[in-house]
Amino acid sequence: MPVYERKSHIDVSVKELFDWHNQPGTFERLTPPWERVRVIERKGGVADRGRLVLEMKQGPFRRRWVAVHGNYVEGRQFADEQVQGPFKKWVHTHKFLPETETTSLLEDHIEYQPPLGLPGQWLAGPYLSRRIDKLFSFRHNRTQNDLKRYHPFVGRGPLKIAMAGASGMIGATLKSFLACGGHQITTLVRCAPKPDTSEVFWDPSRHGLDKTSIEGMDAVIHLGGESIASGRWTASRKDRILRSRVDSTRFLSEALASLKRPPKVLLVSSAIGFYGNRGDEVLTEGSPAGKGFLSEVCQAWEAAAEPARKAGIRVVHIRTGIVLSRTGGALAQMLPPFLMGVGGRLGQGNQWMSWISLDDLIGIFHYLLYAENLSGPVNAAAPGAVTNRDFTKTLGKVLKRPAFLPLPALVIRMIFGEMGEALLLEGQRVTPAKLTAAGFNFLHPDLESALRWELGH
Repeated sequence: MPVYERKSHIDVSVKELFDWHNQPGTFERLTPPWERVRVIERKGGVADRGRLVLEMKQGPFRRRWVAVHGNYVEGRQFADEQVQGPFKKWVHTHKFLPETETTSLLEDHIEYQPPLGLPGQWLAGPYLSRRIDKLFSFRHNRTQNDLKRYHPFVGRGPLKIAMAGASGMIGATLKSFLACGGHQITTLVRCAPKPDTSEVFWDPSRHGLDKTSIEGMDAVIHLGGESIASGRWTASRKDRILRSRVDSTRFLSEALASLKRPPKVLLVSSAIGFYGNRGDEVLTEGSPAGKGFLSEVCQAWEAAAEPARKAGIRVVHIRTGIVLSRTGGALAQMLPPFLMGVGGRLGQGNQWMSWISLDDLIGIFHYLLYAENLSGPVNAAAPGAVTNRDFTKTLGKVLKRPAFLPLPALVIRMIFGEMGEALLLEGQRVTPAKLTAAGFNFLHPDLESALRWELGH
């Protein structure tokens, strides 16, 4: 029977390492973005023979994987055993061993049998071995990186955090990250809250919110807003884009300002669209606003948080760049043509792309929860902005695909109108001046490393 083992030295105590694996959301954090897996049912935890039901997608096919926890030893190990799924046998034992008071050893031990027994091992053995090694290389790196993010703030205790917009790509990832760090998350939702959850109903358009549900929170994070890239910008659509951000931010800010025990900090999404189309100009948080629809939206969006600021709440506007994620956003839309070998620059390719890896963006949100000296606008973009021409070359290199078929500007304008002009042909050369001065550590400061991490290459 094949056996796989991986061991890594982790720079935290064995207690921190074990506790992290025992938190809700850890499975989501340990699932690579290129693996099409989602949790559809979770009962119990690792200590009480909990059950995890997953849905796996392979091409057009979907398959369930059901695992149960067992072999639990407090602070030292637990196991996951497949009871239904693609393998004939799968037993994964997680082991946590102390090295010093501040370092530990993470060990994953997997005993598995492919389907069809020995013929299955002959046919699929090498492929499975490579795939498992790639998976656990990612898991160990993610474990080390996440725990490094948490460690400087362990002594300040877990926070009570309310989140709006937790169902989107960024929000869902941030929620899992924060939950793994032991924070207590209350999510503001616009549908009926699910039973036995920490969801709270709110309706910004009708000023509907039970304020007692957010009384005494340490922090509030607002990520809401209608997508700017899912269709041409008609007049009604531009109005929805604006109102979905401005009205909800103003309502939430006024609600927080009226509390007897308001939060210490409000983190509100914004975007580098604030700066408008500025050519080769290097833009910091001190640069003035630009022109155009997106700049107008961002300016109104940030101004809408004024009630919270006047109430003494530390307000941070996170001006986010192009978020690199395999699961959504601009990168996910670029992948199909590049994988087919028909990718290329947009227009002349001279427009600047200020990007940020999803992992670094999540780290920035976490850092800003505690960084009491940072308020107002903060640029959430990597220090290595590139032109669209260089971006496409790098993506082609990582994917081992050609990138020589440009999409002419005229075609972009004809197909996408004003939206295509603003999102695809204009750009900003943004630098994260405040974060750099504060000593924030970017995991992916250069584009190639960010793409390789996110795409599994």
